[in-house]
Amino acid sequence: MKKAALTLLLALLGLMTAAAGPVCTVRGDDTDIEAWVDTHFGRRAVPPFSFKLDGVPSAKLLKRWTWSREPMNASDPACRAARFVWRRRDGFEVRCEVKAWPEQKVVEWVVRFHNGADVESGQLTDVLAADLSLRFPAKGPFQLHYAEGNKISRADYAPRTKELQTGEAVAFMPAGGRSSAEAFPFYNLESSASGQGAIVAVGWTGTWTAAFCKEDDRQVTFRTGMAGTDLFLHPGEEIRTPSAAFLLWSGARMDGHNRLRRFLLEHHGRKVNGQPVRNLLSSGFNYRDPQPYGEYSAITARWAVAMVERYRQFSLQPDIFWMDAGWHEGAADWQEGRSWATTTGNWAVDRRRFPDGMKPVSDAVHRAGAKFMLWFEPERVVKGTAWAVEHPQWMLSCKAWPEGAEQATWLLLDLGNEEALQWLCKTYGDFIEENGIDYYRQDCNVEPAPYWAENDVPGRRGMKEIRHVENLYRFWDYLLDRFPEMVIDNCASGGKRLDWETTARSVPLWRSDYYHYDDPDGYQCHTYGLNFFLPVHGTGILLADDYSFRSSLSSTLIYNWKITGWENSFTQMQRLLQEYRDIRDYFFEDYYPLSGTGDLTGHDVWIAWQMHRPSDGSGVVTAFRRELAPEAAYTVSLQALDPAADYVLTGLGDGETALSGAALREGLTLRLEQPRSSLLVRYKKLENNEKTIPE
Repeated sequence: MKKAALTLLLALLGLMTAAAGPVCTVRGDDTDIEAWVDTHFGRRAVPPFSFKLDGVPSAKLLKRWTWSREPMNASDPACRAARFVWRRRDGFEVRCEVKAWPEQKVVEWVVRFHNGADVESGQLTDVLAADLSLRFPAKGPFQLHYAEGNKISRADYAPRTKELQTGEAVAFMPAGGRSSAEAFPFYNLESSASGQGAIVAVGWTGTWTAAFCKEDDRQVTFRTGMAGTDLFLHPGEEIRTPSAAFLLWSGARMDGHNRLRRFLLEHHGRKVNGQPVRNLLSSGFNYRDPQPYGEYSAITARWAVAMVERYRQFSLQPDIFWMDAGWHEGAADWQEGRSWATTTGNWAVDRRRFPDGMKPVSDAVHRAGAKFMLWFEPERVVKGTAWAVEHPQWMLSCKAWPEGAEQATWLLLDLGNEEALQWLCKTYGDFIEENGIDYYRQDCNVEPAPYWAENDVPGRRGMKEIRHVENLYRFWDYLLDRFPEMVIDNCASGGKRLDWETTARSVPLWRSDYYHYDDPDGYQCHTYGLNFFLPVHGTGILLADDYSFRSSLSSTLIYNWKITGWENSFTQMQRLLQEYRDIRDYFFEDYYPLSGTGDLTGHDVWIAWQMHRPSDGSGVVTAFRRELAPEAAYTVSLQALDPAADYVLTGLGDGETALSGAALREGLTLRLEQPRSSLLVRYKKLENNEKTIPE
């Protein structure tokens, strides 16, 4: 599999030497997005995507085909949408659906191929969802800012910056067919000389590729697509490609990142009753059952209901009660060597533990004023389970795993099979409705890429992946349409399916399976890096000390405290939850890293960041002196403050501290006398009629 991935990356790097796509001028805030769309998707334009059909480049083909523009409805009033169609005489069509947000300087598109001819289409190869050169107004260096993908490590989502060299191609691709495994499909290309940049995002919950190449001191080529597409279409058949999104910005680097965060919240992410979902504080039912059980394999309905009451008793109830893996049939049969992980495919409630299904549990949760979320993993089906036995025609096998490996017992649900998709929609939809489930949590612990590759038919390489990804979106869209107040939690071994498309439909409440609760420094790193690109993400907390708790703070939080023993004080837990609730909204505001973008994974450093609310000039600074950090003092420069205004700060010590914006921008010295300790500093901008700092 690694050899195949290397081959695909080399092929992508080879594509970078081919003729470039159209040149798109970047003017940052001065860009007229609607004119940009008209210019680059117009009748006589070479569009900013490309492909080959029977070896002939699309730039030659499309100019000979008929062109049309069709209006499209957009649910967002800020969005302008249109479909551009290039049609060959026999009915073969290329359809590009373009959405533009003029005020936000965002444009997004997805290309579809439709074979309306009576014969097979010919061979589609080298399909690039985006193929264009970005040209900036000033000569100078280009910095590519990006994040590490998920590797289940302390360095997950670590910020990275690479200065592009002329003629050098830099390529990225995820591992195993999950979109943020080992590579992360969000990038910020900065022209510091121009004071402008472009954030680029790829939407494909499979094996995407992305590559950047600096052509000269003003121009960078960007190309992205699905790896390894080489197929033909039957008459009447249609496929889609990855989506590509661009956000153009002016100013400093973080202006671009914060514009993206605001756009994702207001125009891209999931909304319920017209508002972004923010009440995502969650907890479980005493996480992890005792060995040899795992996760929730020993939980019963009576225990779950009792735990809801216990949380209410101690005023610790969350927004969401979350039941994870282990509730289904077979998961509790440890005497037979089974566990939750070896019984996925038995998607029925274990009636020995839940004789009336999940409804009594969800009823108790609703009485507590919370939502009920339940874990599922439909794509990984273990051999011998109910789904594998009852529906073998929908299962894909794979010989890539050595005999005796756990993966050798796994099948992949062929989600691209239309009959399987319809069955899954109804089965899960009915189950969710009958059991009173509010939020749906989907895991995916299988690498699907080798299953797709092994089951493609000759001449149709990539079709299994395309159909699977298309129907994953259709499945999630079905659930969101059927349950308008639902939120989907997207897991995939913890944060391995984060991309432009999934962030429109779901939230990652568990962003990494790096669950070393004795290493909160790793959680600090994850928050620090992921905040550059995504405003909504979360992780767990098991310990109830200040340092560990603050290390897990983000826009969402899962507290897995044991509340049935003597280990933790419920008054301490109440205090921590109140502290979080007091500042939670700031995590949805603008983000400023205060510790640079070097290696922050060591236990011998400080790390700090700032969340700033532009509307009123207030914010929060979170800082950590790690266990081996030798210095008791650490100076940070606060961002986005008005240098002429005065600010009052709390949390630096006893009482309040008043400083000018200019002083805070120049440098604020934080002190922590004890290693492995933290600060949570709040600041507020003083209005003109409030008391100011004495001279």
